Amino acid sequence: MAEDFAGFTIATPSHLPDFPAVMLHAEAHDLEADTLQSLSQASVGCDFRIRFLSGPACEQLRRLGFCESMQVRKLAHGRNLICSVCGTRMALSRELAEQVKVCPA
Repeated sequence: MAEDFAGFTIATPSHLPDFPAVMLHAEAHDLEADTLQSLSQASVGCDFRIRFLSGPACEQLRRLGFCESMQVRKLAHGRNLICSVCGTRMALSRELAEQVKVCPA
């Protein structure tokens, strides 16, 4: 129950948010953000899940099948990056691969 003290309301512990739960959620979000990398930075031969697309070619990438929550495997890294999405092999420029943010699957 809140108490009135000289015109100010004083909150009791039941009025305060659950700070440990809020902090854990923030720490989990920060940890997830730390594990994100661009597809061009990802290791060859590993499976990744696309978390989000960031950049001017987002719509072009989505039309190619690079959508959020899709699984992608990086097959080769060179001048162009070769990866597999939805069972199809594709070559992407480094600029496009930089716009695909992934995390380990």
